[in-house]
Amino acid sequence: MQYRYKMADYLREQFSELGGEVEIDESYFGGKRKGERGRGAYNKAIVFGILERHGRVYTAVVPNVKAKTLLKHIKDKTKKGSVYYTDTFRSYNSLVIYGKHERIDHSKTLVEYNKHINGIEGFWSFAKERFMKYHGINRDNYYWYLKEMEFRFNYKKYDLFKLLVQVIYGGIGPKSD
Repeated sequence: MQYRYKMADYLREQFSELGGEVEIDESYFGGKRKGERGRGAYNKAIVFGILERHGRVYTAVVPNVKAKTLLKHIKDKTKKGSVYYTDTFRSYNSLVIYGKHERIDHSKTLVEYNKHINGIEGFWSFAKERFMKYHGINRDNYYWYLKEMEFRFNYKKYDLFKLLVQVIYGGIGPKSD
């Protein structure tokens, strides 16, 4: 029965805002052609993420990394007054209007005291490692695969099989023959 309530909590959390200290980053997934990495890469899905330190992650497939696009997600998914940690990408320059904005310049250092985005970068690594097992993902279904990774990350401390069985069978478990 406890897993059923955990699923309800998860669904409720998806509609609540992230707050406190949050890490923000974008990443590029997929693409059939080897070659360039990062922002200039051809045929890659652009994925945006917000990670609440010691908490949940939110992800979205975005059409571009323009400030207008990313700031809309940040405004919709985070509490005003949060502390935002980002890299020095120019699209994050206006974040100061929502709260305190801390930047980390990766060309100089990866961590400076508590200033880092290692948590969200750890999530990208987590998701990419699991996506490799699928040997290619259809672009039309990419959103759902990404949300699955988000769910797995947010509930990594739980037995997901038991959680899903409890949700499906209404807390009573499968009937045995």
